[in-house]
Amino acid sequence: MKREENAMLVVQSARKWLGTPYLHQASLIGVGCDCLGLIRGVWREVEGQEPESAPPYSSVWAEVGKNESLLNAGYNHFQNIERADLAPGDVLIFRLRASALAKHAGILTRSDRFIHAYDGASVVESSLDKFWRTRIAGIFRFPCVLQNSYSGEQD
Repeated sequence: MKREENAMLVVQSARKWLGTPYLHQASLIGVGCDCLGLIRGVWREVEGQEPESAPPYSSVWAEVGKNESLLNAGYNHFQNIERADLAPGDVLIFRLRASALAKHAGILTRSDRFIHAYDGASVVESSLDKFWRTRIAGIFRFPCVLQNSYSGEQD
């Protein structure tokens, strides 16, 4: 399969999660997930078994400290992508406050849209407007998109 087709499979997988209620540290489609749970669920569909278990983590997006665990997981399991190469299917990691840790994630669906989950809502598709663009701390690509392979089940 071509890379673009695999990227669209990532987007299709993420869209299956739309409407899933927010539930901190969960990752079960239709039942509950948080932003990391969304990424984990899409990983399971397109890559297979998760490469590591998610450790307990705080839901506080304004948390400060030195342990950039979300960004580090991106560097460890995905390919880091330059902003100029941003494409649908890429994982976006956000730092919601300049002094805080990067604590939010989503999946780009178009150049101006992304899917994410957040407290008090559900998994939604939002505009990647100036607010979100200026808070991007990392951009990552799923291995299947880079390697022209896809492990997930197709509909």
